[in-house]
Amino acid sequence: MHASFPAETRVWIYQADEPFPAEQVAEIRSVLGRFAQQWVSHNQQLRASGDLWHERFVVLMVDESQAGASGCSIDKSVAFLRELGATYNRQLFDRMRFSYRDAQGQVQTVAREEFARLYAEGLIDDQTPVFDTLVDNKGALDLSFEKRLADSWHKRMV
Repeated sequence: MHASFPAETRVWIYQADEPFPAEQVAEIRSVLGRFAQQWVSHNQQLRASGDLWHERFVVLMVDESQAGASGCSIDKSVAFLRELGATYNRQLFDRMRFSYRDAQGQVQTVAREEFARLYAEGLIDDQTPVFDTLVDNKGALDLSFEKRLADSWHKRMV
């Protein structure tokens, strides 16, 4: 999806409260792709991309070396994502949900309180891979979207 974008490319990640059904992933990726192709800022076409990762992370990116994402264009993306969430009955704006890989390697998403409880009970630990939805550029996305809990901001939450 994004191999040709430079490391400085701006990134936004929206996490669904639960995974999208596998049978809808191709359709959602198509919808995201169409949005990215039509995304403009001040009547300038943005070099943008959209994808769905792990059936739950909506990843939007804009290469701002050609045209920057303005407040209005960002507002358009938020409106689009609210509509996408409503269409597929998913919450994409709850920042107090955390995603991690369980012992079987499956991605799980839980509320902050549940995450802290899992840690307290030893069901997840400092070695557990977590997903950093706060990365803001492609370089960070490529290098540190998934990292050990001990190396992430999540550690402050347990």
